[in-house]
Amino acid sequence: MSTPTHRRYRTILYWRPLVPGLNDTDEHLTRAYTLSQHADATVFTGLFYRDQIAAYYQANGLPKPYSETTRRKIMTETLECRVLNAFSDSASLFRKTSCAVSYAHGLPDYNGHYGIHELCDICPLSQLDLCQRAHRVHRVPTVKRIHEVARVLPEAAELKVVDITERAAVVSGLSTEQPRYYLQHALGFQIHDERHPHHARRHGRADIGWKGTRTDE
Repeated sequence: MSTPTHRRYRTILYWRPLVPGLNDTDEHLTRAYTLSQHADATVFTGLFYRDQIAAYYQANGLPKPYSETTRRKIMTETLECRVLNAFSDSASLFRKTSCAVSYAHGLPDYNGHYGIHELCDICPLSQLDLCQRAHRVHRVPTVKRIHEVARVLPEAAELKVVDITERAAVVSGLSTEQPRYYLQHALGFQIHDERHPHHARRHGRADIGWKGTRTDE
């Protein structure tokens, strides 16, 4: 039943969170690769090391995996390289859940990731082609179009479009995180909050463990 070619449903190996000292040994990576052979796609990412989790570690006398907490998932550059090496002959490994889900169902990504090249560089060519064809239809949104879509959201009443590039639209004035997700899905294009910039190569990840940041390993 777990052989992809012998079933009608789809499965995702949701390989998260990867945590230093818990499940990041070579043996863990090898086991994950073996399990991935029974899934339609595999997605990997790191730990949301927030205050509540840090408190749990401290309360239970566990060694802290990181020196500080963050608002984004932590996936260090070194660990990502090890994952990519372990899956070097895989054609179904993804950095984002929506990419893995879309691939498993033969659909273009619904979360506007196409064009963020450091996310797409491990995708199979067939999926890149599918997303590219969909991207031609949606195109980069205009300021007017973003405001039209945001009009139904009370939380976006103060929305301002700061910048638009081929990668993403940067906005300000959103009261919470959820309206950004809505805009992103509705437009099929990345929407970034000016307060929380997405850095190249670390798209949507914490800076911990990446060269050129104050929190290098």
